[in-house]
Amino acid sequence: MDRERWAIVMDAVHRACRVVKYSGRTPRYASWLIVAMYLWSVMHDRCLSWACDRGHYGGIFRPRGKLPSISQFTRRVNSDYVQAVLKHVHDQLVSCGIVSARGYLDGKPLLVSAVSKDPDAKRGKISGGFAKGYKLHAYINEHRRIVCWSVMGLNEDEKTVALEMCDYIPASPSPDAMILADSNYDAHPLHRKMDQGLGMPLLTPLRAQQRVGPQGHHPVTLRQMGEQRRAAVALWETNPGLAHYLLKSRNNAEGVFSVLSVACGLSATLASFVRRLHRVRRWVGAKIILYHARLLAQEKLAAVA
Repeated sequence: MDRERWAIVMDAVHRACRVVKYSGRTPRYASWLIVAMYLWSVMHDRCLSWACDRGHYGGIFRPRGKLPSISQFTRRVNSDYVQAVLKHVHDQLVSCGIVSARGYLDGKPLLVSAVSKDPDAKRGKISGGFAKGYKLHAYINEHRRIVCWSVMGLNEDEKTVALEMCDYIPASPSPDAMILADSNYDAHPLHRKMDQGLGMPLLTPLRAQQRVGPQGHHPVTLRQMGEQRRAAVALWETNPGLAHYLLKSRNNAEGVFSVLSVACGLSATLASFVRRLHRVRRWVGAKIILYHARLLAQEKLAAVA
């Protein structure tokens, strides 16, 4: 599986380097080599200096010639060009299954030590208490592709980040298209933007239902919450069984995060050398690239079998 996955990664890297044009003088070390070395280090959960040691390469990937020094490699990895190539690689791998009638919004905490000096890591609420770190916000389709994502401090509200992500979520041509999420995303502005901007209504468990009396929502409350959320409230009141049935498929998002953690190494606790927001985003993006390559390798093997 590792050999097939790495072949898919390298093919995408070479194509991305041909598409994303390098401005300036020709570098001493090819851009595809820098990107491949970085992805190789991320696949093995190692730091940048580890990738500059030739003894850490094997039969799957063994670059020829001299490798860059640690300072050269770090400088190239931090460049805007490498970030553009990584983004293009992600877009290539996710485009194979981007058309979908269902989508899921969810978040995954990425924690650091409570005494970490990382100024970008923020304190925020997690299941069972509070912690310090970052959070991966993701939109996942029913084909298990992470179509778009964002990494922010742990204190950022999921609804606020989801509103910004709406501009990057592709609309579905299916008339039955729908976006599913947990109750953290139940907010009128998000219901409205999903429905009007994407044509994909949002369905979530309703928040604060313990405050609703036996007579139902007050007419003023219904008027203030907006048309899109009123439709969700009506569905839960008239056909709660259907709403629960639709929300069951949201387990696909949990499955994607599980594979990211177990098979791709993006656990709930970040590696000790991954600190500051720009490094965390680059690290998470590389893990997502490797996840998509693994998914494509599995699909190709299943098609042959």
